[in-house]
Amino acid sequence: MVDRLLIEKILSDIRSNVNDLRHARDITWEVYRTDIRSRRFVERTLHILIEACIDLAQHIISDERFREPASYRDTFAVLAEEQVIHREDLPRFEQMAAFRNLIVHYYERIDDAVVYGVFNRNLDDFDLFVERIAAYLERKNP
Repeated sequence: MVDRLLIEKILSDIRSNVNDLRHARDITWEVYRTDIRSRRFVERTLHILIEACIDLAQHIISDERFREPASYRDTFAVLAEEQVIHREDLPRFEQMAAFRNLIVHYYERIDDAVVYGVFNRNLDDFDLFVERIAAYLERKNP
């Protein structure tokens, strides 16, 4: 059985971090490129968000005794297989895992334009993840 309180806490943390990034939309490309603090804030907050999504997914997988994922990317595939998230959303969430690996393991090769693009165009992916998990919780425990 899923630890609903823990999942709801992580969902709240995700919402809060997305909100922090949305309130930082005044970080222009020029500021992002030239201000290390702005860059680090965006990179680190995106990293925290992705880790929270993966952590939440792994809690559900473990609690529900779904198959063990082979990778972070596969974590989202397991959720799709078990109809926790919609299969058509899977590529968006797999991209999160790929982006996480880039900023964690290949930090010396981070393309600022890619990170800034995620910051500007992909925050809705986190909202969608929260929505899907909240809907799953409702289906499990109405």
